[in-house]
Amino acid sequence: MTDAAPAVPADVAEVAHAQMREALKRVAVALKRSQVPFALAGGYGGWARGAPEPAHDVDFLVPPEAAERALESLREQGLDVQQPPEDWLFKVATDGVVVDVIHRTNGGRLEDVLARASEEAVLSVRMPVISATDVAVEKLLALDEHYCDIAQLLPTMRALREQVDWSVVRRRTEGNHFAAALLFLLERLGVVDRS
Repeated sequence: MTDAAPAVPADVAEVAHAQMREALKRVAVALKRSQVPFALAGGYGGWARGAPEPAHDVDFLVPPEAAERALESLREQGLDVQQPPEDWLFKVATDGVVVDVIHRTNGGRLEDVLARASEEAVLSVRMPVISATDVAVEKLLALDEHYCDIAQLLPTMRALREQVDWSVVRRRTEGNHFAAALLFLLERLGVVDRS
């Protein structure tokens, strides 16, 4: 007997990915119409730069001072916008998926993260995507005693390794012991050079 979780059937995973991709496009186009600065972030930000496709959600960043304007614009465009108890994001439900629109992060000044984003074609929609370095920083800073599944991050870090400025990642994640553990493992596996 094994304690391993049952694998998700390929067709179920593909349906989930298709729904997330449609939601990503719909919210990106709506954010473009809102004329609020934004960028694709999180797992799909990494995916747009070559990482494996994420299995759980879509994240966008907007500047804190434009969050309310983005929320209202998305509502006016007919999207189902939800305000959860957390004060650092709102959610958009569409295409069977909930998309996070984040206006405060762990990785430093959000305005700086947005300024480093580059415009990319993602699923045929041109949109800003945060840098691979910012993807790595955000993912490492999300690690804590409640969420420390570093094995899940290894494929993303490996895929993005040549695009990431690891000295910046080390500096910006300094003090997070979980990030240090993952960086140590990445060094030992030869994915990144030792500092």
